[in-house]
Amino acid sequence: MGTELADILDAAARGHFPPPDGRNTVVPQPSHRDAGVIAFTAHSVVFTDEDPQWIRRTLEALDCDRLAAAMNPAFLGALLDRTRRSMDTIDLLTVASPLAGAPPLELSEIADADHPRLARARTRRDDVRVWTADGGLVILGRGVAGRWETSIEVDEGHRHRGLGRALATAARHLVPDGQPVWAQQAAGNARSVRAFQAAGFRPVGAEALLLVR
Repeated sequence: MGTELADILDAAARGHFPPPDGRNTVVPQPSHRDAGVIAFTAHSVVFTDEDPQWIRRTLEALDCDRLAAAMNPAFLGALLDRTRRSMDTIDLLTVASPLAGAPPLELSEIADADHPRLARARTRRDDVRVWTADGGLVILGRGVAGRWETSIEVDEGHRHRGLGRALATAARHLVPDGQPVWAQQAAGNARSVRAFQAAGFRPVGAEALLLVR
């Protein structure tokens, strides 16, 4: 298994994970924008350009479960202070294989380069594209380590009709080059978690992204 983050993610998308040995792997950031922590089963990957020795010393000094040290609030807080970054939340990280053919619902791509949803998405992804549907939208772009990522939005008046699942499924048809598509869901957003899993997205770990302020 490769030690660069892109190699680790590529292997995870195919069902091959770091060994569940309770250790922490430290790899360089794939870009200035992307830094953070991904926790797989009993093995965490810290991707940052900070000193690996500082990372290991800080983790070892924690009074906590070794298997969860890299996602411990004390470590994440120390890493945020050192990098002068911010973060939103710890997300469930999921992935799905691509699907052939047209999406299961009618979509219209937003062509306006200045559309606010496009502008917001570009702060975290490259090559962003957005499609609208009746009552929602699906966003696709290249995120961490160049992986294809998707997110969806469902209007309040269109919830509980299966639209979230349809939009998440559409992302699997829209992803180019036969690549897997990744998605993050806040652990407390049960509706989003259910929608993505119903659309075939598999949980692979937890992710904390450190955002440039």
